[in-house]
Amino acid sequence: MDSEGNFIEISTILFTTFVGVCVLLFFYIVKLLNAENKNVDDKGKNEKRSEQIEKKKESAISKSKKKTSIEGRWTGRSDKQAYTHPWLLTSLKGHTSEVLDMDFSSNGKYLASCAEDRTVLLWDVKDLQQKDHKSLRINIEFDYATFVKWSPDSKAFLIHKFNGNCIEVYKIEKKGDGTIGSAVKAITFTKVCDDDIVGLGISSNGKFIISCSNKTDLVIWDLRGQQLARIDTYLMNTYCAKISLCGKYIVASGFAPDVKVWEVTFSKNGEFQDVKRVYDLTGHTSGVYDVAFDVDSSHIATISKDGTWKLFDTKIDYKRGEDPHLKLTGKYKQGGVAKIALSPNAEVVAVASSGSIALYSASNGQLQHSVEKIFNGEITSIMFDSTGKYLLVSGDKHIRIFHNVTGYCCEIERAKEKLKQNQTATTKDRLQKVIRDNESFLNKVGIKV
Repeated sequence: MDSEGNFIEISTILFTTFVGVCVLLFFYIVKLLNAENKNVDDKGKNEKRSEQIEKKKESAISKSKKKTSIEGRWTGRSDKQAYTHPWLLTSLKGHTSEVLDMDFSSNGKYLASCAEDRTVLLWDVKDLQQKDHKSLRINIEFDYATFVKWSPDSKAFLIHKFNGNCIEVYKIEKKGDGTIGSAVKAITFTKVCDDDIVGLGISSNGKFIISCSNKTDLVIWDLRGQQLARIDTYLMNTYCAKISLCGKYIVASGFAPDVKVWEVTFSKNGEFQDVKRVYDLTGHTSGVYDVAFDVDSSHIATISKDGTWKLFDTKIDYKRGEDPHLKLTGKYKQGGVAKIALSPNAEVVAVASSGSIALYSASNGQLQHSVEKIFNGEITSIMFDSTGKYLLVSGDKHIRIFHNVTGYCCEIERAKEKLKQNQTATTKDRLQKVIRDNESFLNKVGIKV
């Protein structure tokens, strides 16, 4: 009995111990599983959190890049709009693509410009020093103008259409207050060639119009669109054709190094008589890009592929066999097709090349001043206003108007030279005032004299 009781007691203890160990083992296993699941959950949460962090980083980087890109484009656009220069009077903005040509009306009140955006803009510029200038937009249907020229009476303008390859005349209609109200197409000339046109002009006396192809065909028209004459430029390829400011001569230049000059004659009753070759401008060794005139056509400036520009005295008696006199030769920095302009008094030669302009003194041919990188692309046209105080250049989408600082310097030099001569007290006072005023202006724009 005792032995049996001991056995039962021992069995109970063992069973209890076994159960306790099993319970402990169960809880231990559960704890391990819970710990493992927690690690898995934590790992998943961490990975998810890491993914979220990475996504946030990528999103932030993406936004940063997008913002930088927008700011970059804005900055670039802003720089173009905010172009400044000490000699810049103003910029005319209105076209949405490259400006190709511009021309002043004879009364000095308006400037016409044409661009690849299929428009002609007529600017009210009777006072260039005004901050803002109004413009009237004329749309060119399904085409664009490569040239624009005012009629001598400022009541009409003509264009050359690129695709149509023809000349059109627009008449100006004014409002009651005298300002331009609209422009209406009046005449379309007959298309006469398939080649590109490199020259268009109307004479200052209003008697004839010219158009010239990039080959050798130069056509002279009357104002109604009837052909008066057709001549061969004998230049192989023509680069430029213009009418002199006096309205008597036609000048053409091109692949050949010589510039051709013709005179157009009319009878006393205004009927067309003849167009005849009168002289050549010689001296260049390569093709001539462009030509320019002073106000009375007594001087002609030329610019060539050979890296030089020349100034000729053309106030001659060619009927007696007198040839033009080469007055000056200067060198310019080459870069693409160059343009040239001559101030009305023939004292300043302006050269446009590679988006920059250089101003030379016509007395010694020396470079006086320059303005670099006016446009990103090429300068398409360059001209002085009728007073010679301002130089206009077109390119990109704008027209920029600069003070002719070299002209002010030349005026000072001319006044000083006159003071060396015997002058009356009144003349001396006037000359000294001219010097003071010009020096004061030049100091304002950063030029010390």
